[in-house]
Amino acid sequence: MTEPSYVIPPPPRVALEVRDSAARFPVHRIYCVGRNYAAHAREMGHDDREPPFFFQKNPDDLVEAGTPVPYPPQTTDLHHEVELVVALGTGGSDIPVEDALAHVYGYAVGLDLTRRDVQAEAKKSARPWATAKAFAASAPISAIVPAAVIGHPAKGRLTASVNGAPRQDGDIAEMIWSVPEIIAHLSRWFVLAPGDLIFTGTPAGVGGLERGDVVTATIAGVGTLDVAIR
Repeated sequence: MTEPSYVIPPPPRVALEVRDSAARFPVHRIYCVGRNYAAHAREMGHDDREPPFFFQKNPDDLVEAGTPVPYPPQTTDLHHEVELVVALGTGGSDIPVEDALAHVYGYAVGLDLTRRDVQAEAKKSARPWATAKAFAASAPISAIVPAAVIGHPAKGRLTASVNGAPRQDGDIAEMIWSVPEIIAHLSRWFVLAPGDLIFTGTPAGVGGLERGDVVTATIAGVGTLDVAIR
């Protein structure tokens, strides 16, 4: 078969480390769940039980562990949000809740970095969040741990500290919408695919970052992610 030619060089394939494996996880799309912890919803001025809503980041916004993150332009209020990340091994549409976990390959620790001042202006003007959420290096992530190794965590402490000072402290059991519910609901809107990632929301305690800060994000049973802001 003749190899295709391109008018410009194609971008590199985005793929992530899998713990204890030489093979990597190819990334297709990134979905994020907004306000999925009651305390965080309240700290952002919203009710603590709303239907799930979603926004997206780009695969090349991902940053693997050990790579410094540049402080982004066009903001003076960069925030950290620690999240459980779900990596899908298979996809589909209209997935029943009871079948959802069968589509999960594994889990990771992620940070949804947010230009909070930009997001606040977008909310005020009823505009999209893309410039607040989907910027370069806005999605640091740990190695993916296969569900075949750790199972499907329904509880586990998740924390974020900055320069050793505690900021966020919650438990994934506090999610308003569980991982199976998120997958089922998301699959009504999109045809999910192998390689999709889902950032599942963050607990209360989000806060600002400065150049030189080091964020340590942990989820019990999943892993730890250290991110240096440059």
